[in-house]
Amino acid sequence: MNGLKGPSASEIRDRSLAMKLSLVVGLFMLAGKVTAYHLTGSAAILSDAAESVIHVVAVAFAAFSLWLSQKPAGARSPYGYERITFFSAGFEGGMIFIAAIWIIAAAIDKWRAGLQFEQLGLGTLITFGASLINLALGWYLVRTGERTQSLILVANGKHVLTDSWTSFGVVAGLLLVLITGWRPFDPLIAIAVALNIIWSAFVLIRTSVRGLLDLPDPDRAARVAAAVDHTAGELGIDYHRLRFRDTGQHVIVSLHLLFPKATPIGDAHELATQFEELLADRLDFAVEVESHLESIEDHPVRHPEEAQGWAER
Repeated sequence: MNGLKGPSASEIRDRSLAMKLSLVVGLFMLAGKVTAYHLTGSAAILSDAAESVIHVVAVAFAAFSLWLSQKPAGARSPYGYERITFFSAGFEGGMIFIAAIWIIAAAIDKWRAGLQFEQLGLGTLITFGASLINLALGWYLVRTGERTQSLILVANGKHVLTDSWTSFGVVAGLLLVLITGWRPFDPLIAIAVALNIIWSAFVLIRTSVRGLLDLPDPDRAARVAAAVDHTAGELGIDYHRLRFRDTGQHVIVSLHLLFPKATPIGDAHELATQFEELLADRLDFAVEVESHLESIEDHPVRHPEEAQGWAER
């Protein structure tokens, strides 16, 4: 048996709109930053443009992942395709890590070759405008992802915010060059930005690995356990073997519900269905509940490893 509270049609539509907007704005930002680099020759702006190239590639893959994750389960994939969300987050993290390494190498190379700038003021202005646009877009993507429970959008939004802070850092470095005239500020800021990008990549990759290995989020684990305890206590049902896994878009909760052996199967099934529906309603994220009916009298025999703990309950 199972109960599922999934995303609504409006949430799916909002996800799709947000991803399309991210791709369009990403292409626009890339064009602006490449223009700013050609105007100035700045290593910091080059690092910002390189991060945007990676961003566009990552968004394209994220858009595909979002489309695939929303396909219904079928014969080829009985559990659906939602777990690609974790792979998408890892892919995006890997891509921006590669970008960071390239940025560091390019900054050092330009420093060694000699720093020559042109139209630095105009390039700084273009980069600052891109920073503000990306800041607004990243905030929108993260909020939409959290509201529609889409890890893909949240990861994409955090990447856009990283791009925004990267651009602000570049602007700060360029302003220092304009104010002080000391040109090494430019590659130094580029390297600092790259180190920040590496940290963001680590966070995304860690999220991906935890999801693919079914390592539970501590906060969600506590909330699921509390909701199960509350619902079981309210209905007077005992349970054991509570487990759950996050698919990236919803949580699958699995547990055994214990009933007296004399309970008619129809009554036990009805109570279990009520339990599943109440539990799904009590959690503010999408959840699928899978319950197994079991005789409470047989519990010590079927699960002797739990007998001591059960007796204490």
